[in-house]
Amino acid sequence: MTLDPRPEMDPRHTARLTISCPDQRGIVAAVSQFLHNHGANIIHSDQHSTDPQGGTFYMRMEFHLDGLDLAKGQFERAFQQVVAEPFGMEWRVWYTAEPKRMAILVSQYDHCFLDLLWRRRRGELDVTIPMVVSNHEALRRDAEMFDIPFHVVPVRKDSKPQAEAEQLALLKGQCDFVVLARYMQILSGDFLREVGVPVINIHHSFLPAFIGANPYRAAHVRGVKLVGATAHYVTEELDAGPIIEQDVARVTHRETPETLMRLGRDVERQVLARAVKAHVEDRVLVHGNKTVVF
Repeated sequence: MTLDPRPEMDPRHTARLTISCPDQRGIVAAVSQFLHNHGANIIHSDQHSTDPQGGTFYMRMEFHLDGLDLAKGQFERAFQQVVAEPFGMEWRVWYTAEPKRMAILVSQYDHCFLDLLWRRRRGELDVTIPMVVSNHEALRRDAEMFDIPFHVVPVRKDSKPQAEAEQLALLKGQCDFVVLARYMQILSGDFLREVGVPVINIHHSFLPAFIGANPYRAAHVRGVKLVGATAHYVTEELDAGPIIEQDVARVTHRETPETLMRLGRDVERQVLARAVKAHVEDRVLVHGNKTVVF
C-alpha cells in the first residue's frame, strides 16, 4: 500500500513571499519573526541589497503553510500592518497551490512555442495555459494537440488598434502573465498598460550584427563568432525592457546562415524557458530597468 505524502512534505503546500524596500537594519529579522510567530516554517530564503547604505533591499522567501495560524487573507493583512508598513515594503505572496496562468502570443515560428508546451506537459513549468493568441492560423493544430484554446486575431497596419482591442478582450482577467513566443508584432504602450500583467519576450540576439528582416544572414555577413538570445520584460521602449536571462553559443567561420539560425533557435528555446521558469517561481524582482534574479 502506498501512503499519501504528509501535507508538510507536499511542495504545493507552500507560499513564496517577495519583498522590495529601502535597505535598513532589521528587515530579515522582522520577516522571519513574523512568520515564526504565526507558525510558518521557512524553507528557502534569498536576499540582495543594491547598496547597504541607502540602497534597495530585495528578498525572496519560501515557507510551508502547515501550522499557519491565520487564514490567507488574515495573514496578508497582518503582514501588511506589522511588517510591510513600518519598513515601506512593496511585497507579494503567491501560494504555490495556484499555478500561474500563462497566455502565449505567437506568429508562425514554432520552436519556442512548442518548447513551452512540452515543458508544461512534462511538469517543468508549473503553469496552466488558458489560451494561445496568434495573428496566423499556422500553429492551430499544434495548440489543439495539447488541448489549448487557439484564437486567431489578424493584425494589419490599418487595423492594429482594433486587433489589440480584440486581443485584450481575450486576455484581460484570464492570465497572470503573457509570453511572446516569437510573436512578430510590436505591442503598443496602450496594450501593455491595459493588459495589466507582465509580458515576457524572447529576442534572437543581443549582438548588433543581428539586424534587419533576415538577422542570421546579416550576422553571417558580419562573420559573428557568437549567436545568442535575450529574454526580457516588454516595455514601451522596443527591446529595451529589464533583462531576465541571456545565453550564447560559439560559432565559427564554417557556419552558414542556416546553421547559424538552427543554433540560434536552440539558444532562444533555452533562454526563454529559463526566463519563464524564473518568473513562474517568483525569482525575478525588477529594479528600475534591471532585474534581480534569485
